[in-house]
Amino acid sequence: MQRVEIVANHSVEENVLEALKDKGLGKYYTLFPNVTGVGTSGPRMGDAIWPEQNFALVIWCEKAEAKGIVKALAEVKEKYPDEGIKIFGA
Repeated sequence: MQRVEIVANHSVEENVLEALKDKGLGKYYTLFPNVTGVGTSGPRMGDAIWPEQNFALVIWCEKAEAKGIVKALAEVKEKYPDEGIKIFGA
């Protein structure tokens, strides 16, 4: 089993979930709906100065599924290159 973490801007949450669902990936996950922090895409603090927030998904899956998740997210990143979509552990 492998732990895959996805952290992305709320603006693409629906796109990420739809991409996974369309490919039959990440059927079972934990969603953290309001995640704040600072990454390479800049601050996402959910406050008056940095109003955006991220969401996070944690998926436990086999290596083959993790590779599929990476490919699915690459397609979303291609459509939305400035939205700060990150994947860890895959």
